[in-house]
Amino acid sequence: DTLWDLAIAEVEKRENPGDDDDDVKPGEVWEKSILFMGNKNGGKTTIILRCLEREESPKPTLALEYTFGRRARRHNTPKDVAHFWELGGGTSLVELIRIPITVHNIRSFAVVLVLDLSKPNELWTTMESLLQITRNHVNKILTKLEKTNSEVAAEIKQRMWNNLQRDHPDSALVDPFPIPLVIIGSKYDIFHEFDSEMRKIISKTLRFVSHYYGASLVFTSKSEALLLKARALINHLAFGYDKSKSVSVDPSKPLFIPAGLDSMSQIGPPPASDSDLGKMRANTPLELWKKVFEKTFPPKSFSDLQDTKDPAQDSQYAEYEVDVMRAQKNQ
Repeated sequence: DTLWDLAIAEVEKRENPGDDDDDVKPGEVWEKSILFMGNKNGGKTTIILRCLEREESPKPTLALEYTFGRRARRHNTPKDVAHFWELGGGTSLVELIRIPITVHNIRSFAVVLVLDLSKPNELWTTMESLLQITRNHVNKILTKLEKTNSEVAAEIKQRMWNNLQRDHPDSALVDPFPIPLVIIGSKYDIFHEFDSEMRKIISKTLRFVSHYYGASLVFTSKSEALLLKARALINHLAFGYDKSKSVSVDPSKPLFIPAGLDSMSQIGPPPASDSDLGKMRANTPLELWKKVFEKTFPPKSFSDLQDTKDPAQDSQYAEYEVDVMRAQKNQ
């Protein structure tokens, strides 16, 4: 297809947004978008390359990067397309999420949050700021949609609850994320060397957070077997592959819990003594877990997480003519 053909097809799609992505008719192309975000150097690029079966070595991501993957569901059918966006710089550039997540693709959008298990002191701050800003942006889009296309807005809101069975005992205690969310704990190989009590607190807290947001949770490392599990969850979002039904909640092994398959009763209370819990003032369960977690792993100050390196000096983006002009201007 030429660029014009693609542009015409895109306009037609936007003018007739009535087709539901989940029941793609034979011969139709399914298009999904996924935004990867999380800790700096947390392994997002590596995970994307594995999902797309590319053998190249990952480079550090600058700002917001885009790539895509194509797969055919059956022989001789048009290939489905998945758009992969990756937000670099940890939490410092989170405002850029407005670029990939728009009114036009919100129905087929998902978020993958990659948290570096080897840096527990950054974990809560990174997770909270990224999810909060993303959620606020998505809610603004949904508010707009309610005015222009209330059916789609209602369908997205309903879909948030689809992972929980109808009579799930926790439905009053959770607050599902407005679009599908997968939380990946990366660098499990380093995390595995931690003291077992520390591992328990981190695992339990991430189970609570994932269940609270209606997200899937998986721990991964460079090991092929663990990457395959993460890939299965991402392929489900990107290409509609079947969901995995297996669950692993043993804190001495890598966690793997698809959305909706955990429960507050299995997770248990926050890992602190009753007297400590009694002293903590919190308005919501999420706040209480945060206080317990940060008592063991005091957060790094936000300025430590900010990126100070000037991306213009990065050798992977060198452009001789531009750099010469820039040097001249600086001079």
